[in-house]
Amino acid sequence: MAPKETQPPPTPAFLKLSYPAPRVLLIRMDRPKDLNAMSTAAQWEMDSVWRWFDLEPQLSVAIITGTGRAFSAGADLKEWNNSMSDDADPKSRMGNAPAFKPLSRRLGKKPVIAAVNGLAMGAGCEFVVNCDLVVAAEDAYFALPEVKRGIAAIGGALPRLIRTIGLQRASEFALTGRNATAQEMFQWGIVNKVVPKERVVDEAIKYAELIAKNSPDAIICTRAGLRQGWETASVERAVEWTLEKEFAELQRGENILEGLRAFSEKREPQWKGSKL
Repeated sequence: MAPKETQPPPTPAFLKLSYPAPRVLLIRMDRPKDLNAMSTAAQWEMDSVWRWFDLEPQLSVAIITGTGRAFSAGADLKEWNNSMSDDADPKSRMGNAPAFKPLSRRLGKKPVIAAVNGLAMGAGCEFVVNCDLVVAAEDAYFALPEVKRGIAAIGGALPRLIRTIGLQRASEFALTGRNATAQEMFQWGIVNKVVPKERVVDEAIKYAELIAKNSPDAIICTRAGLRQGWETASVERAVEWTLEKEFAELQRGENILEGLRAFSEKREPQWKGSKL
């Protein structure tokens, strides 16, 4: 079911978009010959899609997956190598701070589910660490191999790993650059569910449908509260920020009235697109 209010941005280079369920966006990284490695053009394409997704009122949840045997091998290292040549413009080096924020550093308003269909390396692994839920194939594996290439995983995963799995496990994972299995990532708390490869996207859609049937305003507000607790040091201040911003906006919206009214009338609510 496609959204009705706005058109998605063009995605000619890297992404395929579809709508497998109401209020659900499926994003497929589609460079299988390159293991869905991300060029600068691909990153800009993703940036425009995430911006549109957050602003489109008829969408509540996104799923990201890959075509072929990889979720994503991370940054396009061939392009990175070329950007480091002596005759290349130093200002255009791939490792410079980009003008966009990749998925690995996305804050956003709405939840994103990673459907990890295969290897997730480097920036691809960093994407996973910052997703709200993760479904992984049984044979998927994860790594931050940057230390083996003379670079560093500076795309946002390092501090987020600390928050999720603790200093010692994060250090083992990032400093060795070793592969971790889907089952290991499940035990560490990064993966929600491990399933056979052919069921990865279907399981992610099930999660998305469970989320998307709820109030669009409440989804945004609840995620904001979760993210504030993850990003900030003070639990109580995170509650205050969410109360002052997202919950205040939620209380001025139509969906809180519809949800309470539907409960009283013992019927299913008819949600409106979120304006938060």
